[in-house]
Amino acid sequence: MAQTLTEKIFSSHCGRKVHAGDFILADLDLVMAHDTTCAWALEPFYQIADRVFDPKKIFIPFDHAFPSPSVAMSKLQNQIRKFADEQGIPITYDGVCHQVMSERLINPGNLILGADSHSPTGGGLGALTIGVGSTDAAIAMATGKSWFRVPQTIRVEITGDLPRGCYSKDVVLTVAKEIGSDGANYRVIEYTGPTVRSFNVPSRLTLTNMSAEMGAKAAIVAPDNNTKVYLKENSRLIEFDEIMSDPEAHFEKELRFDVSNLQPMIACPPDIDNDVPVDQVEPEKILVDQVFIGSCTNCRIEDLAVVYKMWKGKRVKEGLRAIITPASRQVYMEAIKRGYVEEFINFGAVVSSPGCGPCLGRSGGVLYDEEVCVSTSNRNFEGRMGSPKAKIYLASPATAAASALTGIITDPRSFVD
Repeated sequence: MAQTLTEKIFSSHCGRKVHAGDFILADLDLVMAHDTTCAWALEPFYQIADRVFDPKKIFIPFDHAFPSPSVAMSKLQNQIRKFADEQGIPITYDGVCHQVMSERLINPGNLILGADSHSPTGGGLGALTIGVGSTDAAIAMATGKSWFRVPQTIRVEITGDLPRGCYSKDVVLTVAKEIGSDGANYRVIEYTGPTVRSFNVPSRLTLTNMSAEMGAKAAIVAPDNNTKVYLKENSRLIEFDEIMSDPEAHFEKELRFDVSNLQPMIACPPDIDNDVPVDQVEPEKILVDQVFIGSCTNCRIEDLAVVYKMWKGKRVKEGLRAIITPASRQVYMEAIKRGYVEEFINFGAVVSSPGCGPCLGRSGGVLYDEEVCVSTSNRNFEGRMGSPKAKIYLASPATAAASALTGIITDPRSFVD
């Protein structure tokens, strides 16, 4: 019987051929828990084990609140450091977990658990990277295994050339509008089609990252030559099978989107699927207090290049707070090398250390009552970035950059060559 890409990866990790609906116990290639979720995993871990199954297959990044913004957070991080020292696990301080994992650790065909809801990000490399809670992460760290009910797959085919001013973020916001905030619950979204195949891995990571906002258990793009290019750029090109879904594979649902006439999109608060073209919002002249260009969704070097080109020779709107948080140390160093960081500061922006802080309202850009933020992140529900009375609009780096220049929500096409 034909299999989806997801079914093939699960099969290779449990030793038998499986299909959607089967219950399995599978071996894991990697387990991730960060500076919040790892702390919550310690008590359940010690209830079942004294040692992790393999310290080389445990990844602990400090990214959600690092450097620590409070005594309470410092206490949690201290507990994790003691655990990591005891187990022989190095702690990483190099940026957002999903970005660092994509750069260094995730390989096509992998099965990975991450104690973070945006773990589906790694599917842009052709892996199954699945988000779980801290208790499941604790069991995985102890045993190297996890149980699953093999999910159904929703196939999303993207065709057409992206118009000027549109990017993968605009594509996935369009998909989210169709699927809804819970339309992919316990499903895998498989992105395919000529447009997706033309995307580089960073653009694919944006698609898979935002799939978590549709309820997806995971999201994936079949690995191909563009995957090889990304691995080579990160000095870890390996041999891998270009696995893909069989032509006769069963999908629970198949959706098709032609993006030839796509417009820059924006998700209006407070829902991820409240998506409209930016030019429908622009006439409202919504004043923007803060622009956040960061997170695991959109702050790779390709995103910063878009912002740099749009801001060159200009300054951000007086009084507006423009915060840029590179996704990883590697991205930060490349941005310094290219001269972006110095120019961003000259343009009037704040460039902060790699991490998640502003995205979840933990530090580095917390919003107050009634403030408006245009963010390149992935969530705009009430209270996500601080005050529950603040308003968050999600958009591409281009739309965020344009809005930073004008001080109102702005269609980026007038600033994009």
